[in-house]
Amino acid sequence: MSIDQGWLDGARWVPSPNFDTRPSGEISLLVLHSISLPPGQFGGVAIEQLFTNQLDPAEHPFYATIEGLKVSAHLLIRRDGECVQFVPFDGRAWHAGRSRWRDGGRERDALNDFSIGIELEGDELTPYTLFQYRTLAAVTWSLLEHYPALNAQRITSHAHVAPLRKTDPGAAFDWAFFRQMLGRVANPQ
Repeated sequence: MSIDQGWLDGARWVPSPNFDTRPSGEISLLVLHSISLPPGQFGGVAIEQLFTNQLDPAEHPFYATIEGLKVSAHLLIRRDGECVQFVPFDGRAWHAGRSRWRDGGRERDALNDFSIGIELEGDELTPYTLFQYRTLAAVTWSLLEHYPALNAQRITSHAHVAPLRKTDPGAAFDWAFFRQMLGRVANPQ
C-alpha cells in the first residue's frame, strides 16, 4: 500500500468535514479505536454517516444520544478488511478527544495534533477478524515507512490515551497477534 498526498492507495475515500490542519505537521503516534453503530452491530452505513455528519438520529435510539457529535478518524477497517479513508493523514482528524500520551519523559495533550486514528469495525467483546488484522498490519507498515517519526513503540489504544473515558479497542483486540502480523508484513517469507 502506498500513500500519496496523505491518501492511502487502495482505500475507498469518503471525505469527512470533521478535520482541520495539524498545527505543526507532526505525525508521530498511531491510535487504534473500535466502533460499531448501533453498538454491537456490524455492517451498514452508520459509521460513514457519523463521520460525515449524515447520521439520522431518528433511525435508532442510540443515534439520538450522539446527535450533533462531530468526529472522524483517518481510517476505518471493516470486518471484511475493507479500508475506508475519511481524512488525509496529513490532516488532523477528530478521533482522540481529551487524551494524554507520555512521550519520553513528558506528558502531551491534544493528541489529534500529532496522531493518526484508525477505527476497527467492532466492539470490545467480539474478536476482530483475520481480514482486519491483515489490513491493519499492511496499513501500519505503510504508515511506518511513510512517516519516520512513527515506530512500533508509538502504536497505542484509545483506552491507553484516555483511560478514564475509553476502553477501546478492548480485550477482544489481540495485540500479540497484531504485532506478529506486522512482523510478517515487514519480513514476508
